[in-house]
Amino acid sequence: MENRINIQALEPKAYKGMFALENFLQQSQLSKTHYYLILIHASQINGCAFCINMHTNDALLQGETPKRIFLLRAWKETELFSEEERAILAMTEEITLIHKTGLSDQTYQSAKKYFDDHYIAQIIMAVVTINAWNRISISTKKTVR
Repeated sequence: MENRINIQALEPKAYKGMFALENFLQQSQLSKTHYYLILIHASQINGCAFCINMHTNDALLQGETPKRIFLLRAWKETELFSEEERAILAMTEEITLIHKTGLSDQTYQSAKKYFDDHYIAQIIMAVVTINAWNRISISTKKTVR
């Protein structure tokens, strides 16, 4: 595989900004379950093997079940995810694929049933941040070893 640039080494200030977002998310109200569902699902949509691998391993260490991870890509066709989780997964898809329809009113109103404005803001920031990481990893061809 082609060697590409190491942005962290070349532009450490940029990574410092990314890590500031990560620090915010680690201190947010997001449950670990919700957080890892966002990270894994956005990474699946974007096809980022590096991030899928890392966040799947982290989720398993936090107690997530392999079965739910295996079926995450097909969340609409299973009853393994709660209504709250379904709202988060729908938000994750629509924000990750923002070019299609954006975050729809229907999905936003569904989230409002379960979460306050602060939690919704934290969900959005988690989706935005993992999408940035996915783009960095894919563009620089970070590999799973």
